Amino acid sequence: MTQGLSHMTFIMRHLDKMEEILTSVLDARKIYDSGDDTFSLSKERFFDIGGVWVATMQGDPLPTRTYNHVAFKMGPDEYDDRLARIKALGLEIREGRSRVAGEGHSIYFYDYDNHMFELHSGTLAERLERYAKPR
Repeated sequence: MTQGLSHMTFIMRHLDKMEEILTSVLDARKIYDSGDDTFSLSKERFFDIGGVWVATMQGDPLPTRTYNHVAFKMGPDEYDDRLARIKALGLEIREGRSRVAGEGHSIYFYDYDNHMFELHSGTLAERLERYAKPR
């Protein structure tokens, strides 16, 4: 039986740049750095983001950008602060999709290696409750 999420792994050219994004924007805590050792496929670092294990590995980046993304939760009052952090790093922000009231707010942005992230203030229960109502 699947018990939940174990970890997420992202491959990128520059581990330091990704570390800056994770720690500055997502309040990640670095818990491991392989240095020059390669226990896995390449150099890697592990982070804790809100109790989720996120691994980063050095390698070739994604060739293109898509809407595939990982969303991390933020509080409803954090929107302006998080947006400012993203802008301070010069990251590309993707315009969010149209939303209906009651499904939370999102900020979509790309890292330097074509991964898309989202910061979202809503919950699944709130979204389903809103979608059950007529437009």
